[in-house]
Amino acid sequence: MASAANCLVYFSSNTNYLTVSELKNHSLPATFVSRPPNNNTLGKRSVRLLSSTTGINPRAAAPSATAVENDGSFPDTDMVPTPKVIIDQDSDPDATVVEITFGDRLGALLDTMNALKSLGLNVTKANVYLDSSGKHNKFCITKASTGRKVEEPELLEAIRLTIINNLLEFHPESSSQLAMGATFGAEPPKETVDVDIATHIRVHDDGPDRSLLYVETADHPGLLVELVKTITDINVAVESGEFDTEGLLAKAKFHVSYKGKALIKPLQQVLANSLRYYLRRPTTEEASF
Repeated sequence: MASAANCLVYFSSNTNYLTVSELKNHSLPATFVSRPPNNNTLGKRSVRLLSSTTGINPRAAAPSATAVENDGSFPDTDMVPTPKVIIDQDSDPDATVVEITFGDRLGALLDTMNALKSLGLNVTKANVYLDSSGKHNKFCITKASTGRKVEEPELLEAIRLTIINNLLEFHPESSSQLAMGATFGAEPPKETVDVDIATHIRVHDDGPDRSLLYVETADHPGLLVELVKTITDINVAVESGEFDTEGLLAKAKFHVSYKGKALIKPLQQVLANSLRYYLRRPTTEEASF
């Protein structure tokens, strides 16, 4: 299994930008294996982790009138809707599908599309539809260098954080509904999520060749990368999945396997315990030493 430099996705404390910087001299096993859902005839393709430094600078240009700022169609006193960002690796075998919802407040999202393109991506507006929860904006994303869907966890997390950063920039009212609004938004969330209460993990069979892992927990930057690393550290392969950011929570659904087969019950328990320990682990302040 190939190894490559690992990447850390983080917000700079001195600016309003996101940065993806490379951590050298660390090796990490390949994580995602590409296989379309319910298609057991295709071979698996190992993932190459990011090996170059990537900067995310959504503020490179001033906000345009057609971007994500509000259009004045709602009063400031309206209840702020829950922002949702869905990264879907299941529905399209050839592209990563991203869906963004924030009530009916989003415009054409041209600035968001440009920010994603700066990550070396091809971004195509797929469709827009309305329902009772608001306006849903869908994009199809592929890597500009290969024309294929995004499979690197670090780049998928960079996509997610770029979208959230643009929401915080162009819709400051969203910060009260996002975990990252506590540090980088105009208004911190009014409630704090208790990670012990919010964390739920389930694993069950999804056919003879794979299992379905569901994780719900409190959101924070880098979570997607951390989940994948925790899973692969016990030699479980992540084949595909979906990662949803819903306000202060993150909800992940991964198709996983062990040596091409569904996880047996003892391994399902090991996987659930590993994730539960990681997500609920206590933090120790350096000053306490």
